[in-house]
Amino acid sequence: MTRFERGIRSMTRAPAVRNSTTVASLTAAGALAVGDTSISGAMKLSTVNRCIEVLSDSIAKMPIYVMDRETRDRVDHPINDLLMFRPNSVQTPTVMKKMVEANRNSGGNGYIMIIRHPVTMRPQQLIPVPDELCRPFLDTNGLIWYHVTHPFTGKSMLVEGNDMVHVRAYSRNGWDGISVLQRASEVLAGGRAAQQYNANYYQNGGHPSGVLSTDADLSRKKTDLRDAEGNLVSYYDVIRKEWEQHYNGPANSGRTAVLDNGLKYEPISISNRDAQFVEQSELSVQDIARFFGVPLYKLQAGKQSYNSNEQNAIEYIVATLHPIVSQYEEELTYKLLSPSEAKRYKIRMNMMAELRGDFTSRAAWYKAMREIGVYSVNDILALEDLPDVEGGDERYASLNFVPLSLWREATIKKLTEGGTNNANAT
Repeated sequence: MTRFERGIRSMTRAPAVRNSTTVASLTAAGALAVGDTSISGAMKLSTVNRCIEVLSDSIAKMPIYVMDRETRDRVDHPINDLLMFRPNSVQTPTVMKKMVEANRNSGGNGYIMIIRHPVTMRPQQLIPVPDELCRPFLDTNGLIWYHVTHPFTGKSMLVEGNDMVHVRAYSRNGWDGISVLQRASEVLAGGRAAQQYNANYYQNGGHPSGVLSTDADLSRKKTDLRDAEGNLVSYYDVIRKEWEQHYNGPANSGRTAVLDNGLKYEPISISNRDAQFVEQSELSVQDIARFFGVPLYKLQAGKQSYNSNEQNAIEYIVATLHPIVSQYEEELTYKLLSPSEAKRYKIRMNMMAELRGDFTSRAAWYKAMREIGVYSVNDILALEDLPDVEGGDERYASLNFVPLSLWREATIKKLTEGGTNNANAT
């Protein structure tokens, strides 16, 4: 019996389906529910949209290749064709990586289905699967499986764990990620409420709501006052409808109102400043950026300073990107390489691509690494995707630094040579 058949027989429950939450259901008490799904509604917030773009672009532009674990040299391996040239017939590697990382941020999980050769079992295609079409679950043996819905036919497919590359966001159980949008639901609901308030403010002509008042009793319902469905309505229903039809909205802004029967209009004086709209928007941006781990300068927000932005860029790479990249490398190595190959090789993502736009930081890094003998000239050229030069493999280090075990000997030699030189000079 194959592993697939054993897995089928051991299934005792339906696949776990994560809660399909909406911003409305996740809204805190008193906040405005906007009614959109969590992903589409949250992506209408410019900060959320930009955070996902920044993170997915950072991962998408990093080259992936097979590397020797001992020598750290690039290896000419068949899997490089999928990682570096064409993972499938439709997408480039950059498009595939961007899609997977965007799904990991918005839905909590990024999936790549592996299509293998029927005989050699070598990966032939890498096909990213949208988060909403894939559901992971565990069987009674503790093995992970995936229910995948075909995006065009709607056919359900069962994929075993080794044939699905799965990168996760924060997870409580270790096999199913929880979306940032779900964890930040209250912050996003507040941001959407502020955005909706701003839209309503201008849709109403830039004027706040007001009160129509009169001494007359308008609550009585008359047999001759009926709505479109034939229901009885009161005078104030009719008056409110007429007022909103003629005087609300940008098109009716500034229009002269005509009141009769003792009606009086009293506007409610409240402004964006009174509601501290700008301050609330800034706090919303900071909160959302904090959830995603994206520095404010990448969102065109906060105070702009070259020194602070440079430090924030380093922090972004070390604290935000590095853990994500490590997960990609470990998962791709385990799923795409055979066990014997994984002992010799590993799949590497080159994070230096993130520093390509920062010439100062990159130059300082290369200079420091070369002066202590870590990089040769050709090592630096390889990171810049430039050809080697003759003699560029030599490594150099400063003679100003010696091992502590040789410090006494080097000091005496330097003093002796210095004294001899001084004597010859006289």
